[in-house]
Amino acid sequence: MMRKLVERELTPEGPRRAGTAGGKRRSVTVNLGESPIAWLHSRGHLSDRLFQAGEQLRNDYERAQLSASLTMRWDPVRVKSGNLGSGEGRLTHSERQIAAKQRFDGAIAEAGKGLEDVLWRVVCAGEGLPQAEKALGWPARSGKLVLQLALERVADFYRIR
Repeated sequence: MMRKLVERELTPEGPRRAGTAGGKRRSVTVNLGESPIAWLHSRGHLSDRLFQAGEQLRNDYERAQLSASLTMRWDPVRVKSGNLGSGEGRLTHSERQIAAKQRFDGAIAEAGKGLEDVLWRVVCAGEGLPQAEKALGWPARSGKLVLQLALERVADFYRIR
């Protein structure tokens, strides 16, 4: 995990960049490289099992390359050769991408309707819980419970004990 520390001013609405206009100023150091689920896990709000499930889901999301992309891959096409040691049993990039997409879709389906939104926003898009709650029209502080429920189902899907 990359550490990218910045100073943010604390306001009634939450942290914002230090140095912006306002009255009494308090600031906090924030690690921009830390994911929302890593933050919840490090503070004891998510168990190791739920954290691992979230990391696996995010990993599959990234491997499936489901986020916006500006270019295409120009990898050479795999050609069968007579040499068995030349990687004959290995998957191509496209095959790995398809497998990751199938795992991601399966995990999201296992979470169930209504829970996939919070999973995608917090785990995959890296949105904080307060922002996700607001975007989904949920009451404040309800997202953590719903996220935990969704991650329980995802952990079951990935068979994480």
